[in-house]
Amino acid sequence: MTASLTIDIWSDVVCPWCFIGKRRFEAALERVRAQAPDLRIDVRYRAYQLDPNAPSTSSTPVREAYARKFGGPERADAILLHLTETAAADGLDFRFDIAQRSNTVLSHRVLWWAAETHGLAAQARVKERLLQAYFTEGENVGDPQRLAAIVADELDVPVDSVVEFLESGVGNSEVAGELQRAVEHDITGVPTYVINGAWAIPGAQDPDTFERVLLRAAANARS
Repeated sequence: MTASLTIDIWSDVVCPWCFIGKRRFEAALERVRAQAPDLRIDVRYRAYQLDPNAPSTSSTPVREAYARKFGGPERADAILLHLTETAAADGLDFRFDIAQRSNTVLSHRVLWWAAETHGLAAQARVKERLLQAYFTEGENVGDPQRLAAIVADELDVPVDSVVEFLESGVGNSEVAGELQRAVEHDITGVPTYVINGAWAIPGAQDPDTFERVLLRAAANARS
């Protein structure tokens, strides 16, 4: 019997564990698809903001943001070093020396737009590109011009079309709705993976854990 899984991933593009979790989750998905080729899996990224009060017109070096949040530069450096080493083990290059913290609401809007206009696979590509831009390239993912250029390049569309969308206000209510749904799901940290609206996997689990839960969810869907 064929079965399908709908997986909603609440995450933020400035969340280090969301990028690490993405790598681990994708490794698990590859294994599950090899074991269950008839299983349909739809993955959609949903909006969550680690810092909804971050300024929308400026950015802050990540080290400064972590120092304010975690009690000073020494503690911040220890946390960032741990994150960098953990990410490296999963093949990711975190450059916190150049990363810029900014408000991510525009990033969530373009992710919503990518899914609506180009499909879920395109949304996943844009998600990857924004994470890379933030964590590795030091891009300000809250700046509308830079954001439009990044997304246009990834989707091979005119920059003007992305700018027009960002200036239109389209998607504001949908992103606000996703943020509210996170509250309704009692999601207080990300990444959080919600399977078929019921099963929830919190955090950047290892691929083996993701694989076990997905296969169990698939078995339940079949039954």
